Amino acid sequence: MKKFVAKTAAIVSTIALGATVFGIGAFAEDVQKVVAAHTNYYVPYDFADENGESDGYEVAVLKAVDELLPQYEFEFVPTTDDDLLIGVESGKYDVGTKGVWWTQARSETYIFPKNYIGASIIGILTRAEDADKYTDLESFAADGGRLVPIAPQNAQYNIVTNFNTAHPDTPIELAAADQFQLSDAYQWVLEGRYDAYFEIKTSYENNVVNENGEYHELADKFAYAEYEGIPTWPLFNSENQELADAYDEAIEQLKADGTLEKLAKEYFGYSLFDFVPEGYQIGDEL
Repeated sequence: MKKFVAKTAAIVSTIALGATVFGIGAFAEDVQKVVAAHTNYYVPYDFADENGESDGYEVAVLKAVDELLPQYEFEFVPTTDDDLLIGVESGKYDVGTKGVWWTQARSETYIFPKNYIGASIIGILTRAEDADKYTDLESFAADGGRLVPIAPQNAQYNIVTNFNTAHPDTPIELAAADQFQLSDAYQWVLEGRYDAYFEIKTSYENNVVNENGEYHELADKFAYAEYEGIPTWPLFNSENQELADAYDEAIEQLKADGTLEKLAKEYFGYSLFDFVPEGYQIGDEL
């Protein structure tokens, strides 16, 4: 009986050793490398730290996704906006994150997963003296406030257009800017040329709240009122539907176990998801 047990143990050990030598090697060969690009400057969404290492909220979420997907191994590459977009489209990168919003045009080039990764909060930057008067976009519109022009190719232009459609009695006068970026917008509000600038909250925080911000010395002159959270998405190469589906499964788990909420508060100091309209579905007009 002891000899039988010994022989059985030896066989099991041999099988285990073979699994160790061949099984793990085979498994390692089955692991698919995923090249994940992200913008190298967009704090706190996606950036490269002082050591050149990939960091940011969206990067941290993708790293958490990677932990839940043993069949994939993510490699993170900091890069520029243009390289990211072109690279994901061409297949140089499998997925890219840059705090991007959904648009119909983008959905024809890239795969958008079912689940968004975060949100970009937008609102109005006003003069501090008007903080009680302009508590939200509705009160700004009802008062006939003057909004800094927005370039038609900017997604915020569509958001104001949609707002006006929903509020036909109190629309916001929307002028088209001839430039995407308006470097003088903050100054125009201070001077009274306009009453508000439709701005992303993180940009306001970086420019005004941050002690190194360009307008930090004038922080007491500005106020900010949130309007809505616009979901942000990772962009997948058009051939990577299987990867996008795996991402969706992982992100749902991270949402359910509180990881997304925890990471949002770690990188932003507040929840991003409280600002996204309840019941939002991909393709919804915001």
